[in-house]
This record gives sequence, structure tokens and C-alpha cells, in this order.
Amino acid sequence: MSRGSGRQAGPRAGSPAAPRVDAARLAAYDVLVAVREQDAYANLVMPRLLRERDLGGRDAAFVTELVGGTLRGRGTYDAVIDHLTGRAPDPGVRDALRLGAHQLLAMRVPDHAAVGSSVELVRTRVGHKPAGFVNAVLRRLAARDLDGWMRELDASQAVRTSHPDWVVVELARALGRPEELEALLAADNERPTVTLVARPGLSTVEELGGTPLPVSPLAVELASGDPGAVPAVREGRAGVQDAGSQLVALALSRAALVGRDERWLDLCAGPGGKAALLAALATGSGARLLAHERQPHRAVLVRQALRATEGDVVVGDGTRPAWRPDSFDRVLVDAPCSGLGALRRRPESRWRRRAEDLDALVPLQRALLASALESVRPGGVVVYATCSPVVEETAGVVRDVLAGRGDVRLERAEPLLPEVTDAASAHLPGAVQLWPHRHGTDAMFVAVLRRDA
Repeated sequence: MSRGSGRQAGPRAGSPAAPRVDAARLAAYDVLVAVREQDAYANLVMPRLLRERDLGGRDAAFVTELVGGTLRGRGTYDAVIDHLTGRAPDPGVRDALRLGAHQLLAMRVPDHAAVGSSVELVRTRVGHKPAGFVNAVLRRLAARDLDGWMRELDASQAVRTSHPDWVVVELARALGRPEELEALLAADNERPTVTLVARPGLSTVEELGGTPLPVSPLAVELASGDPGAVPAVREGRAGVQDAGSQLVALALSRAALVGRDERWLDLCAGPGGKAALLAALATGSGARLLAHERQPHRAVLVRQALRATEGDVVVGDGTRPAWRPDSFDRVLVDAPCSGLGALRRRPESRWRRRAEDLDALVPLQRALLASALESVRPGGVVVYATCSPVVEETAGVVRDVLAGRGDVRLERAEPLLPEVTDAASAHLPGAVQLWPHRHGTDAMFVAVLRRDA
């Protein structure tokens, strides 16, 4: 997040003849407001807004950097803003100040363009009254670079790396290697690349273009461009999916089974990325996937994700399933979680979540894993996964559930994922814990459990 390391501004940002607030900055501001007011996810709101406003090319790239960089750096920028203002600005004004701070402290936008466009942005979206205040604050902010402000504030590790204090504590505990914590927090703040998955039997890595990734045999990285412009993605034969999520599905499909292998279950299928990959893998193995989702609007997304492959989608409560016990041969529980393993792609999660959220999430995770173990037949396999490395959500859940069952054993997940090394969980021997700074993936947790035959 040092100045001069960001993306170049679009052509409108630095041109003296351009308006001081443009469509790209207005779009970025509106995404931030939606994230704050509607609990929206930027990676879902932004593509729709870009289409609606006909913003593409360099403008779209500029919006993406403004939104993602501002959300990732929010904690750092707020510390500087609060130091300069001495009071809490109104939420709409703070959003504009954050955008201005990101341009001044982490991008190559000229000072006059960052300050002037932010002032005009406030006039356009908030009103004339706070414009002078924003002008004064950003002019003072521009007097130092980011390192200078961190020294001025004697900033803590949490402020420097733009993570809430409790998140730093939980990540450090989960990591188990104090010497790697700074690298992990830095990796959370890196701009994520676009990773595609080639769904087996429907598309190939070669068809997708881009650069193959060694971490998954199905993954390619796009250096630039709109993934929706790739025909296989547009048609549902491929998708946008982090390589760590791909490995979760591959682990389930690779586990050895004795006897029947016909029915697979994704217990928590929304929004559908893992379900689509599992459906393709199941079809290739002569099996069929049932994708189960509790929320109807997310079930719609699952159906859309499965449009190019075979599989069934149902809506229901995963803790009280409608099917008979012992119905499935393979079951995935990609449990609802804090999402602290995906902070690169969903940086707003770090500001949205609270430590007390674990009080509700962990009992739900236990109940879903228990339900999955009832749903799988004796001899069948359950993969428990989260996009969080937090110990209570990962090793804690598996240990608690195993303690109550004598017919289930934990199997080693590492042999199922030979693509990754140095991935052993520090808290549950046999489980896998991926990390962005080690593996270039989200911090996915994977545990493989088998019911005794």
C-alpha cells in the first residue's frame, strides 16, 4: 500500500481539461456506499454497476482499483483521517475521504486530481456544505506519504496492515508461526488476480487461455480482461474460482471409496462455484450431485452455475435434511464462516465481521457437520471446509464433532492434494490449511472424515 505502487489512473484522472469528478469515481463511490448501507459485497455490486453505466477498459480497471484498494486500506486510512479531523465525519463524507486517501497514499494519481475530484464528489453526492472540510483534510493528508503518516501515528501492526485488532489475533493464532504473520497480513492486502476453473468434461485449461497455475490442475490466471468475455465462462463450462476452492472439490472427488459411488451432496451449495465443479467431477465419475442451499435467492445462483452440467438443486435447512440417513456416498460441507481466509477478494469482510459472530457460527458449523455425517453412508466420505482459518471454526469444530461419534475417523487430507506443500494444519494433524502468502490461494481449511463401514 505504498505510494507509487498502484495502478495508473484512467485518462480522465490526471487531465487538466477533464471534469474534476468523473463517472469512474462516481461509480467507485456508489459501490462503497452500497457496501456500507446495504451490506453488499463489492465483487457482486461492481460488475453490475459497471455494465449499467457502460464503463469498460481503463475506466473499469480504475474503478476496480479504487474500490478494492479503498476497502483493503480502510483501517489505515481511517486512522489518518481521524487524526486529522479530530471528529467522526458523516458516513458519506468519510467514504469520499477514504477514496481520496487511497489515491493520495497508494496510487499515482496527482494530488490536485485526487483532492479536487474528491471535493466535487462530495458536492455531487453529499452536498456543498462539507466540500470545504474535505478539501482541507485531503490537502493536509497529501503533505506526507503513507510511511510518513504511519511514523507520525506510531501505528500498530493492525493499523499499518489495515486489519481489525481481533482479526490479527485470530490469524496469528491460526497460523502458528509468528515469523510469518506480517507476510500473511501483507498478502491479504494484495490485489487479487482473476483465477478461472476449467470444469472437467466441459472445458480445458488450454481453452481458457491465461497462465496455468501449478496449485490446481484446473486453474488458470488471467492477467487482464473481463472473464465474462471468455466463451467457456459465459456458457457455464468454466467459472471464476479461487484455486483453493478448486482443491476443496478435488479433495472430495479424489478420496477412495469402496462400493457404491453414485450420489454426491453439496450441503451448503450457494452461490454455486464448488457445486458446479463437483457436478462436473461427479458426472465424469458416473455419479450425480445434489446441490442443497438454505436461502432461495442463493439457490437461484446455484442453478445458474450448474446450467452447463448435470445436477439437482433443492432448498432446505441443512441441519434438518429432508432425505434419509446414509443416502450419499460423498458429502461436502463448505460451512458458513467468518470468511477471514478470503480477505483479498472480499476485503469488506474484515470490517463487517465481529469476534462475537463466532458465537453463532460455530454451533451452526457443528450442526452442519453432524448432519453431513448422518447423510453419508457407512464407508462414505465427508469433506468439511471453511474459507476461514480461525481455530474455533476449523480444528475446533471437527474435534468437537468427532468427540461425540465413535463411527467416524479423520483421514489425512494431504495425500489427496499433492499440488500443495507445507499445508498441514497447525491445529489438527491430518487436515490441510492453505494460506495466501504460502500457496497464493484463499486460506481454505480442509478436513476429510470417513464413516466406518
